[in-house]
Amino acid sequence: MAEAAMAKETAPAKLSPGYRRYALMILVLGYTSSHVDRNIMGILLEPIKAELMLSDTQLGFLSGIAFAIFYATLGIPIALIADRGNRRNIIAWAIAIWSGMTALCGLATNFWQLALARIGVGIGEAGSSPPSHSMIADMYAPNERASAMAVYSLGVYFGVMIGFLVGGWVAVWYGWRAAFFVVGLPGLILALIVRFTLVEPPRGGADGMAPEKHDAPLNFRTGLKIVKEGFHHLWHTAAARHVVVGVTITSFVGYGGVMWGPAFLIRTHGMSIGEVSSYLALMVGIVGGLGAYIGGRLTDHLAAKDARWNTWVVAWAKILVVPFIVAFYLTDNWPVFHIGSHGVSILWVLYVPISFLGAFYLGPSFAMIQTLTPPAKRALASAVMLFIINIIGLGFGPQFVGILSDIFNHSFGMGNQSLRWALFGTALLNIWAAAHYFLAGHHLKKAGSGGHRA
Repeated sequence: MAEAAMAKETAPAKLSPGYRRYALMILVLGYTSSHVDRNIMGILLEPIKAELMLSDTQLGFLSGIAFAIFYATLGIPIALIADRGNRRNIIAWAIAIWSGMTALCGLATNFWQLALARIGVGIGEAGSSPPSHSMIADMYAPNERASAMAVYSLGVYFGVMIGFLVGGWVAVWYGWRAAFFVVGLPGLILALIVRFTLVEPPRGGADGMAPEKHDAPLNFRTGLKIVKEGFHHLWHTAAARHVVVGVTITSFVGYGGVMWGPAFLIRTHGMSIGEVSSYLALMVGIVGGLGAYIGGRLTDHLAAKDARWNTWVVAWAKILVVPFIVAFYLTDNWPVFHIGSHGVSILWVLYVPISFLGAFYLGPSFAMIQTLTPPAKRALASAVMLFIINIIGLGFGPQFVGILSDIFNHSFGMGNQSLRWALFGTALLNIWAAAHYFLAGHHLKKAGSGGHRA
């Protein structure tokens, strides 16, 4: 598969700047909705555990594999359709499905019913990101793409913020079942907005390329061939390979931390659901969102002089965040300063740089994969990347933490401290991720290349 060169600066055909901003905003709202519905499990794990009498291993399954295996697997065939069909309509249907299935989670009365509903959420969300990535790449030129993808990635942080804040307080006031209804049902309205207000951008317009024609009909045989080409492209493009490995390790750590972070603060430090949801929403939503945006802008700025900064910005952020992560998991919950009569734990002070620097990776990673891929294959490239990320990161990240926590508890009698050490151990993998981002930059030619083959 031929590599896409980093094209000269071009304005996307027939799309005004105002429309591009509006379309990006709507796609951000869709991505936000997906992460609200995906991550609300994190703040609700403890009340769900208490009512349904579940183990940490079962909770890890519900927050990880039950969602990820269908989300990641179905993303690939949906991306094949998106590369040939109407991406807007696919996104609209996806939002409607995951929103409805999230609401159904509130009706579950046992482990298996909740697992089936979470599988439904994963099926819906499979149709969101690959076509969204492809649309954004066709609306924004390469020199603007990391910033646009960083804005899109704000949906992760806004979604976690809303999921934790709304989900946490609704659970406190009305119970965990009501939380699923409150965050799920509004997505049905957003699905209609996507369907009736967005248009398909011209494929390749932002890169100054004519749309590629698909001569072969799409069937199982041709689809399998195209998917193999997608995996081959990402593996044999050295820069893309290291970006995918780096973002996968980062996601493995990140999803485990997001899903189990609230439970860690509640169990180990005795915080309430309301306190945890308020502080985490503030940190992840505002500080994390700011980090994602600045990470994308900084990448575009530095990469204009040296293309290696497309990944080196992320690499340095991951190195710088490690000492704060170590301190966060190993410190005790003592107040560092007071607001009135309320002591604010040093944990929340440490969490500021963790949220800020930890958010740098998404925009540059998404943008790099899109830039290194021909326009007609971008939804597929995104789906392949997300397949790897989510099977390993989202699927096994929370599951690994849950299993490790149970092992530490049952084998070593750590009690409420078991989750602390499970999270601490996985967090150190950020160093491994940083190494791959450095290697990805090494394989990018200086001053604007499309990357080396290996």
